Amino acid sequence: RVQLVESGGGSVQAGGSLRLSCATSGYTYSIYSLYCMAWFRQAPGKEREGVAAIGTGVGSTYYADSVKGRFTVSQDNAKNTLYLQMDSLKAEDTAMYYCAATARTYCTGGPFQGPLYDYWGQGTQVTVSS
Repeated sequence: RVQLVESGGGSVQAGGSLRLSCATSGYTYSIYSLYCMAWFRQAPGKEREGVAAIGTGVGSTYYADSVKGRFTVSQDNAKNTLYLQMDSLKAEDTAMYYCAATARTYCTGGPFQGPLYDYWGQGTQVTVSS
Protein backbone atom coordinates (compact mmCIF):
# COMPACT_ATOMS: atom_id res chain seq x y z
CA ARG A 1 0.00 0.00 0.00
CA VAL A 2 1.47 3.34 -1.07
CA GLN A 3 1.99 5.85 1.71
CA LEU A 4 2.79 9.54 1.39
CA VAL A 5 4.03 11.53 4.36
CA GLU A 6 4.46 15.31 4.12
CA SER A 7 6.70 17.43 6.30
CA GLY A 8 8.30 20.85 6.29
CA GLY A 9 5.33 23.09 6.87
CA GLY A 10 5.41 25.92 9.36
CA SER A 11 4.96 29.63 9.91
CA VAL A 12 6.93 32.19 7.97
CA GLN A 13 6.73 35.89 7.18
CA ALA A 14 5.77 37.12 3.75
CA GLY A 15 8.75 37.02 1.41
CA GLY A 16 10.22 34.03 3.18
CA SER A 17 10.78 30.45 2.02
CA LEU A 18 9.84 26.93 3.01
CA ARG A 19 10.60 23.53 1.54
CA LEU A 20 8.00 20.81 1.79
CA SER A 21 8.90 17.13 1.54
CA CYS A 22 6.76 14.13 0.66
CA ALA A 23 8.31 10.80 1.57
CA THR A 24 6.89 7.86 -0.37
CA SER A 25 6.84 4.17 0.47
CA GLY A 26 4.92 0.97 -0.08
CA TYR A 27 5.22 0.45 -3.84
CA THR A 28 6.97 -2.35 -5.63
CA TYR A 29 9.74 -0.67 -7.58
CA SER A 30 10.62 3.00 -7.14
CA ILE A 31 9.18 6.45 -7.31
CA TYR A 32 8.88 5.90 -11.06
CA SER A 33 5.98 3.56 -10.29
CA LEU A 34 4.07 6.71 -9.42
CA TYR A 35 3.71 8.26 -12.85
CA CYS A 36 2.52 11.65 -11.75
CA MET A 37 2.92 13.37 -8.39
CA ALA A 38 1.52 16.69 -7.35
CA TRP A 39 1.11 19.21 -4.57
CA PHE A 40 -2.35 20.50 -3.78
CA ARG A 41 -3.42 23.02 -1.19
CA GLN A 42 -6.62 23.97 0.54
CA ALA A 43 -7.25 27.12 2.51
CA PRO A 44 -10.17 27.44 4.95
CA GLY A 45 -13.39 28.09 3.08
CA LYS A 46 -11.79 27.54 -0.31
CA GLU A 47 -11.70 24.67 -2.76
CA ARG A 48 -8.66 22.47 -3.07
CA GLU A 49 -6.32 23.58 -5.84
CA GLY A 50 -3.36 22.02 -7.54
CA VAL A 51 -0.20 24.10 -7.35
CA ALA A 52 2.59 21.96 -8.85
CA ALA A 53 3.08 18.56 -10.44
CA ILE A 54 5.86 16.45 -11.87
CA GLY A 55 5.98 13.51 -14.24
CA THR A 56 8.38 11.26 -12.40
CA GLY A 57 9.68 9.50 -15.50
CA VAL A 58 10.82 12.48 -17.57
CA GLY A 59 10.78 15.17 -14.91
CA SER A 60 8.30 17.41 -16.71
CA THR A 61 6.85 20.01 -14.37
CA TYR A 62 3.56 21.89 -14.19
CA TYR A 63 2.60 24.92 -12.13
CA ALA A 64 -0.50 26.87 -11.34
CA ASP A 65 -0.31 30.47 -12.52
CA SER A 66 -0.54 31.68 -8.94
CA VAL A 67 2.78 30.07 -7.99
CA LYS A 68 4.71 30.10 -11.26
CA GLY A 69 8.15 31.61 -10.78
CA ARG A 70 7.98 31.25 -7.00
CA PHE A 71 7.51 27.50 -6.38
CA THR A 72 9.68 24.66 -7.68
CA VAL A 73 8.68 20.99 -7.62
CA SER A 74 11.39 18.34 -7.74
CA GLN A 75 12.08 14.72 -6.87
CA ASP A 76 14.97 12.81 -5.34
CA ASN A 77 14.88 9.36 -6.86
CA ALA A 78 17.39 7.89 -4.44
CA LYS A 79 15.29 9.02 -1.48
CA ASN A 80 11.92 8.39 -3.15
CA THR A 81 10.92 11.86 -2.05
CA LEU A 82 9.02 14.71 -3.66
CA TYR A 83 9.79 18.32 -2.76
CA LEU A 84 8.16 21.70 -3.10
CA GLN A 85 10.47 24.67 -2.71
CA MET A 86 8.38 27.72 -1.97
CA ASP A 87 10.01 31.14 -2.27
CA SER A 88 8.68 34.69 -2.06
CA LEU A 89 5.76 33.42 -0.02
CA LYS A 90 2.63 35.51 0.22
CA ALA A 91 -0.17 35.59 2.78
CA GLU A 92 -2.46 34.01 0.18
CA ASP A 93 -0.23 30.92 0.11
CA THR A 94 -1.49 30.06 3.58
CA ALA A 95 -3.14 26.63 3.38
CA MET A 96 -2.86 22.97 4.18
CA TYR A 97 -0.59 21.43 1.58
CA TYR A 98 -1.10 17.86 0.40
CA CYS A 99 1.06 15.51 -1.61
CA ALA A 100 -0.72 13.26 -4.12
CA ALA A 101 0.34 10.48 -6.46
CA THR A 102 -1.09 8.25 -9.13
CA ALA A 103 0.14 4.99 -10.63
CA ARG A 104 -2.60 4.97 -13.30
CA THR A 105 -1.91 7.92 -15.54
CA TYR A 106 0.66 10.46 -16.60
CA CYS A 107 0.57 14.17 -15.86
CA THR A 108 0.06 15.15 -19.48
CA GLY A 109 -3.69 14.74 -19.30
CA GLY A 110 -4.06 17.61 -16.86
CA PRO A 111 -2.28 17.19 -13.53
CA PHE A 112 -4.48 19.35 -11.31
CA GLN A 113 -7.60 17.22 -11.30
CA GLY A 114 -7.94 15.68 -7.86
CA PRO A 115 -9.76 12.49 -8.98
CA LEU A 116 -6.70 11.49 -11.02
CA TYR A 117 -4.84 10.71 -7.82
CA ASP A 118 -5.09 7.48 -5.91
CA TYR A 119 -2.86 8.31 -2.98
CA TRP A 120 -2.84 11.31 -0.67
CA GLY A 121 -0.80 12.36 2.31
CA GLN A 122 -2.18 13.74 5.54
CA GLY A 123 -1.13 17.31 4.81
CA THR A 124 1.22 19.86 6.31
CA GLN A 125 0.18 23.37 7.32
CA VAL A 126 1.82 26.44 5.83
CA THR A 127 1.05 29.82 7.39
CA VAL A 128 2.40 33.03 5.91
CA SER A 129 2.01 36.23 7.89
CA SER A 130 2.05 39.63 6.22
